[in-house]
Amino acid sequence: MPELPEVETVRRAMEAHVVGRRVEKVWCSSLRLREPLSRRRLAVLQGRQILSCERRAKYLLLHLEGARTLLVHLGMSGNLLVTEERRKHDHVIFYLDDGPPLVYHDPRRFGIVLALTAKQLTACSWLQGLGVEPLSDDFDVDLLVEACKGRQRPIKSLLLDGHVVVGVGNIYASEALFAAAIRPTTAAGRISRGRLARLVDAVRSTLQRAIDHGGTTIRDYAGSGTGGYFQRQLAVYGRDGEPCDTCDSRIKSIVQSGRSTFYCPRCQR
Repeated sequence: MPELPEVETVRRAMEAHVVGRRVEKVWCSSLRLREPLSRRRLAVLQGRQILSCERRAKYLLLHLEGARTLLVHLGMSGNLLVTEERRKHDHVIFYLDDGPPLVYHDPRRFGIVLALTAKQLTACSWLQGLGVEPLSDDFDVDLLVEACKGRQRPIKSLLLDGHVVVGVGNIYASEALFAAAIRPTTAAGRISRGRLARLVDAVRSTLQRAIDHGGTTIRDYAGSGTGGYFQRQLAVYGRDGEPCDTCDSRIKSIVQSGRSTFYCPRCQR
């Protein structure tokens, strides 16, 4: 599943390839995504210039002329590509005034593509109740201390709680906890302020390194053929039974809340 670094990589590709271009025509498939595609609402985007692209959590927001916003969530397998190639699982195609069209491609159809007015964007249920951005100044040790206070919940589960902090994701939570030398099963309320400060830094640095390397799970952004190179730098995730690069102990894998967690039993206490 695309996480924050992958979505941020796509956002940067949108900024480079589609901002400033005008939507001339919109095509939709007849298949439903997580929400039904509205041909009528998407058609309203025709003739409008794409002014900017921002990210909120794992949502992409392409702002167009006339106070319209295209909200996109990549779901489990979605991607936005600037390409002339047509493929089986293309569900929305935005034909642009110059160069290849912008295509929403999603084999598992768990993504979201919505065209919203300014009022609809403000009231959009998908954007309500989201926590702070992990790369913003709002994500600091004071916030994490308050979120952890008195909690028996495992620290990894708390990092994945989008009401606390958005977009960390399963892969990067495991990697950040390794970098901070904190075992993922540790009760959040038992971790000292000093260790939580180290975790804040680890989350930030892990996500930033992943962004710099194009993320982990998507290999092709905007037809560029780049991305996914952070996979080569994973310290623990997906390495069950392999030796830890730091201490040579075997990496362990457990399941937490239905999701795989990887850690080093010697480095992480």
